[in-house]
This record gives sequence, C-alpha cells and structure tokens, in this order.
Amino acid sequence: MPRRTRTKRYGISTRSVHAGEETDPTSRSVVTPIYQTSTFEFPSTRVLLEVMRRKRRGNVYTRWWNPTNQAAERKIADLEEAEEALLFSSGMGAISSAILSVVSAGDHVVSMRDVYGATFEFMSEFLAKINVNVTFIDANHPEEVKQALRDNTKLVYLETPTNPTLKVTDIQGIKKQLVGRRAKIAVDNTFATPYNQRPLKLGADIVVHSATKYLGGHADITAGVIAGNRNFITEAYETRKLLGGILDPHAAWLLIRGLKTFDLRMRRHNENGMKVAQFLSKHPKVRQVFYPGLPSHPKYKIAKKQMRGFGGMLSFLPRGDGKYASRIIDRLSLIKLAPSLGGVETLACQPWTLSHFYVPKKERMKAGIVDELIRLSIGIEDADDIIADLDQALSG
Repeated sequence: MPRRTRTKRYGISTRSVHAGEETDPTSRSVVTPIYQTSTFEFPSTRVLLEVMRRKRRGNVYTRWWNPTNQAAERKIADLEEAEEALLFSSGMGAISSAILSVVSAGDHVVSMRDVYGATFEFMSEFLAKINVNVTFIDANHPEEVKQALRDNTKLVYLETPTNPTLKVTDIQGIKKQLVGRRAKIAVDNTFATPYNQRPLKLGADIVVHSATKYLGGHADITAGVIAGNRNFITEAYETRKLLGGILDPHAAWLLIRGLKTFDLRMRRHNENGMKVAQFLSKHPKVRQVFYPGLPSHPKYKIAKKQMRGFGGMLSFLPRGDGKYASRIIDRLSLIKLAPSLGGVETLACQPWTLSHFYVPKKERMKAGIVDELIRLSIGIEDADDIIADLDQALSG
C-alpha cells in the first residue's frame, strides 16, 4: 500500500484527504467506492483457503472485512499514528469491545468517574455481571490511580478532556504510575480528536472514539473506532467478529468523506471554542466556565503540554439553578437543544437530562455534573452569531 507509506510524511490535512485510500483497480475512481455487499466471491478453493489462513489479502464476508471499512480504518490509524484501527457500529460498540478485549472474569479495572454516561453504565453494571470489578477515581486527582491498582488490574481507562466537565488528565503522568505493571491504558479521545491530542504518543496503549462525533463531523452517522498496535487490534478484531458490531459500508464511506475536511473543521472548532469560552468567562450571568484552553482551568498547563488545540467542547455554570439553566437553553434560537456533539452545528444541553440521565444522581454529583451545568458543542458557524445567541439567552 504505497499511499499509506507516503502519507506519513505529509501534514494532517493532506493525510486526512489521502491516507488509507487506494485507487479502485477496476474503475480508477478517485473516491473510494461503497462496497455495499455482504459477501465476496472466490475464483477457487485454493484462493479461499489462502485468504482464510491470512496468507493472501482478500475479503470473505462484511462482518469480517470490507474494503470501504478498511480504507476508513487505515485513514484513522494514520491520523492517530497507530499501527492499525478497527471500526464499529457505534462509539459504545468500540468502547465495550476494547474493554472486553482486555479483561475477563476476575480482572480489575481502574476508571475515571468522569466518563461518558453510557461508559459509566457499562463499567458499573455490565462488567459486574461478568465478575470484573471496577474502581472509580477522581479525574482531578490522578494520583488515586496508584492507590487503586491491584495485582489483577488489567486496564486503566481515561477520558481527557472529560465529558461533560472538561477535566484534563496527564496521560504521561498516569503512564509513570504503571511502570512495572501489565495494565494497559485506554483513552477516549473523542473530545480532543487526533487533531488536538495523540494519546498513543503520550504513553497510552489503546485509543477509542465515538466516530459519530468529530471524525464523522456532520451528525449523519453512528460509528466507533479503536486504534492501537497490531497485536491488540487483532484481539479486538476477534471480539468484533464474534459480537457482530461491524459498521455498515455506507456509513464507513460517509466517515471517509467527513474526514476529508477534518483539518479544516477542527481549526474552526478550536477557534470558535476559544472565542465562546472567553465570552462566557466574562459574562455577568455566568459563574464558571470549563474549557481547557482558559488559563483559569486547573489543568491548563497539562492541557497546553499534551494538546495542540482545545477543541469545540465546553461547559459552564450560570448564576442560577437547574431550572434557570433550562430556561437559558429554551431561549436559544440558533443553537439547538440536542444530544451528541462534534457536528458542524452548535448544540446545547444539560447533561443530566441527556448524556448522564441514567447515571445515579449521587454519582453525577461526585463527578460535578450538577443540574445547572450546561454543555455546549461549538460548531463551525460564525463565532459572533453563536455568541449573540448565547448573550440574548443569558440576558433574557
């Protein structure tokens, strides 16, 4: 795959456009075709067996491999500077499969408490059913990782920045705490994206994404991805093959198309995110803003060290209760009340009503997810228009 080798020398925008893709040998199409098929033909039993034994490159069945999906996987692996990547039908498909590829009955996981709501549910409820114990720690106190480690700890699971409180964890600092241990570090890089942060270069072993978000970038697919070294991706592949969480080829094609403008979109998300964060930090109706790009952020120095930019996600506390926060959201005009994030449009929500609705209130409070917290996914609209909408909603 000469294209894959060559693109390693190029910048991130060039790689977003070209990495992982090969000219279709039949049509010579510039755009990777959608191989919307479930099954593939073989010219002979000999060739079939060579493919099944992995002595020859080839496709058998889309639950196993599909050329469109593989092009998207190669592109994301290139962007994350990973050996390989693996697509799934959702972010939670990727997260759960990554975890299940590491742990089994009797093992132990250390996880930040401040993780995506469904991740917390999976950790606290599903893993308990298969006799995997989880210890949750405070993201603001990463030294708790060392205290929580056990002889049977197989995985340390991080989100940085966190959803929705934008806490930042020092990945290299966590890595130092695991010296001499076999535990792997997995990082949910959805908020930061490989544009702003590359966890594998900072010491992580596994990266997971909800590709629904910034990688797809247009709120028109549901997808997930794991990136890591070849050995781990081989293990995760077996998990995916058996659990069946494969991404549909058409969605993989839309993901490839979304990634073509990844660099351009992320520049605008970073720029708009900073402008909105600075505006809110000075607004009289706002008590506190959570954005790693502000010097007021408690982990600003760590964020500057391990992040290239600070993204389009931020949260803030208005000077009022949860009902007041709801009234602010209901007054928004340009900004939409909706779940998810990372699309071209700006969205707002109170996390307790959506992403963390099923997390017990006691656990939400421990993570700082209070009723009045408002999360913003800043899009690529004109920053002045986003700010004007927020200003009228806050001042109404």
